[in-house]
Amino acid sequence: MAELAAIVTGASSGIGLAIARVLGEEGFALTMAARRAEKLQAAAEGLAAEGNEVQAVAANVANESEIETVVASHRERYGRLDVLVNNAGVGVAAPVGEIETKWLDLQLDVNLRSMILFYRECMDMLTAAGAEGGALVVNTASIAGKRGLGGNAVYSASKHGVVGWTDSMNSELNHLGIKSTALCPAFVDTPMTDFVKDQVKPEEMIRPRDVAEAVRYLLRLSPMCVVPEIIFMRPGDAV
Repeated sequence: MAELAAIVTGASSGIGLAIARVLGEEGFALTMAARRAEKLQAAAEGLAAEGNEVQAVAANVANESEIETVVASHRERYGRLDVLVNNAGVGVAAPVGEIETKWLDLQLDVNLRSMILFYRECMDMLTAAGAEGGALVVNTASIAGKRGLGGNAVYSASKHGVVGWTDSMNSELNHLGIKSTALCPAFVDTPMTDFVKDQVKPEEMIRPRDVAEAVRYLLRLSPMCVVPEIIFMRPGDAV
């Protein structure tokens, strides 16, 4: 059994991969989950080559049974869960009059529903870790979860939901030693922001490692300190 173990979704690139790397540096055995099997396997092999204990579980987190598979695989491999990172996300912009139901459902399923289901499926392991000294759940929201985005309202609404759910989980679970934090970054240089890189240069964006280092900070807090959310801004921006 691992002494410390974590699940990271959306772990094949960007923020998820950066967080997985930080957790590996902190001594966590890792279950990395993402939709694209080949890309995920390459990312996991890269972390394993750095000396980390890693398993890759390809999964579409919009599918409840595949979430259950990720958690079951993690439980079988490691037997415990100290950190859960709900990072998988998707955004499909459209004005309100042109929102397609399939893209509406996908964003709500991946960005919000999957996070709720991961909490549910992991509660036994999180509660056990909480009783031993503390468990942490990190939920990747967005600056879009702090202010409305016209033309991308479904994504924004889903990320507002992530922030609200995180607050609710702190109210419900802190007494069990389980803390939750929502990460709310502005533009980060990842594949998900490719759509805007003709307007905002990649070198002017937040780095995935900037967000990941916040997780290292959260791991070092005393049991008496809960950080419900962290906002990451680019220089000169405003919430």
